[in-house]
Amino acid sequence: MEIKDNTFSRQFETHFEGKLLTIEYSLQERKLFLTKIVEPENYTDETVVNEFLKEILALAIERKQKVVPTSPKIVQFFRKNPSYKELLPPGIRI
Repeated sequence: MEIKDNTFSRQFETHFEGKLLTIEYSLQERKLFLTKIVEPENYTDETVVNEFLKEILALAIERKQKVVPTSPKIVQFFRKNPSYKELLPPGIRI
């Protein structure tokens, strides 16, 4: 899966099946706040979103950033995948 970090729009982007999937973010002091998932209309496949999130979290690990999920779907992803909880900053519990 190819991910584009659109720093101007502050979102990660990927294309699948000719549609655009984006996750908006904000950067503050080495913390990556994942704020919103923008999915195409009539989209129901969660596996692509999960793979997209895993790729973004791999980028955060590479950049040595902590991740703060603020979107309910992203919080749910962290609950289902406890191996990524080490990316949360101190004091953040999910």
